Amino acid sequence: TSSHTRVGILNNPSSKIKEDNTAVARGILAAFLTQNNSNLKSFLSKLSKEETAKSLSAGTKIVKFLIPGMDGDTLEKKYNTLGLDLIKTQQMFCQEVLKLLPGQMAVISNGR
Repeated sequence: TSSHTRVGILNNPSSKIKEDNTAVARGILAAFLTQNNSNLKSFLSKLSKEETAKSLSAGTKIVKFLIPGMDGDTLEKKYNTLGLDLIKTQQMFCQEVLKLLPGQMAVISNGR
């Protein structure tokens, strides 16, 4: 409810990281890196839907899910060039530093 709240996401997949099973994760990362906050929330809500995940995994282009006002060219370029190393690094951080099991979820807070 606060405009001063920050949200971040770390990926901790339970399966082997490949291009075809990281479509949603890459879409989320690309959006965080390229979009302003006003469009980000709506876009992330759309990406988190089951039918969107299935569609992306089946090969639908990320631009089909854009929200009006988003910078689609920048997002698509980042999405298509985002390597799997970032997701692998996040997975390693989750498991080595946070001591999470593969696929385990957690909420981390650093607030007042």
